[in-house]
Amino acid sequence: MKKSLLLLAAVAFSTAAFAQTTTTQNEATGAKTTTTVRDNGTVKVESRTGRTKAGEKIHNTKEEAEVTGKKAGHAVKRGAQKTGHAVKKGAKAVKNKAEDVVD
Repeated sequence: MKKSLLLLAAVAFSTAAFAQTTTTQNEATGAKTTTTVRDNGTVKVESRTGRTKAGEKIHNTKEEAEVTGKKAGHAVKRGAQKTGHAVKKGAKAVKNKAEDVVD
């Protein structure tokens, strides 16, 4: 009985000791800010600035790949539109020529 009472008291104190922690991250720079509010009301703020050099290189590579993919997709779409326009124009010319021959 004594052991279970001590265990219950220890659990109650350990859960009450947890502080509220919130973490925010700036998407542009990658900087993280952690704010901890303790039970006694004090506030602790920790900041970690942006990415490491290796992390920045990885991030830049990902961003460049996105941009390149968008540009390539736009070029393919535009090429298809131009080809479609040319085919339509050519078919129209053949149709007009065929009508001239029949007349």
